[in-house]
Amino acid sequence: MEEFIYYNELYDIYKPLLTIKQQQYFEEYYYNNLSLSEISENYDISRNAISKQINVIRDKLKDYENKLNLHTKKEKIYKALESTSDHAVAEIIKNII
Repeated sequence: MEEFIYYNELYDIYKPLLTIKQQQYFEEYYYNNLSLSEISENYDISRNAISKQINVIRDKLKDYENKLNLHTKKEKIYKALESTSDHAVAEIIKNII
């Protein structure tokens, strides 16, 4: 379950860096909870091709995160927000992120 959430969070950040087809496959698999077989039927391509694409997408998301660290930075900001007692600063930061 943690892996599922992690990839969804990465996708929210790096979605614009993926092709339209990659976005469609990811959303079908992760958001619509379709099986590889169902996705392959919907797009009239092999189940194996969908499986490979899902793996390519995951690899790309991990690669983007390894290079840019946007997810990691966002998590650190949220942790800092939880520990601050200055509500005005916390609200400003929440509005930024």
